[in-house]
Amino acid sequence: MLFRNCAGGVVFYGDRVFILKNEKGEWVLPKGKIRDGFLAHETAVIRVKEETGLEVSIISTAGETSYEFFSITRGRPVCNEIIWYIMEAKNEDFVVNKDEGFKDGGFFDVEDALKLITYSQDKALVSLSFKKYQKLRDRQIAYV
Repeated sequence: MLFRNCAGGVVFYGDRVFILKNEKGEWVLPKGKIRDGFLAHETAVIRVKEETGLEVSIISTAGETSYEFFSITRGRPVCNEIIWYIMEAKNEDFVVNKDEGFKDGGFFDVEDALKLITYSQDKALVSLSFKKYQKLRDRQIAYV
């Protein structure tokens, strides 16, 4: 089995989260393989920018997930292990990267996003991240 270390972002803007529709019609979060000596948090920011065009800042860690699939192109099973970060977009201006195979995407109210997101672990990640994001945001407002 091929193991790949990846990183990605759960990106919020206000009370909305950014999700992407991939080439398989699955609603997912932006992520990618950690390469070229980059650290996980650097990869997460880079992949979010490449896949969505969004400028983001990392607010906190969100957790880790993993999944396995059979890669037809590689001819063997692959296990993706993903480190996730809670991120905040600097604005709502996004561009879905169709060259990367994405068909659609955007900011959705969290409830609506949870109905669209394909994988249950991604749904749980978004739900937990949103609660943490709200607490961190409320704490920040209290100190201003």
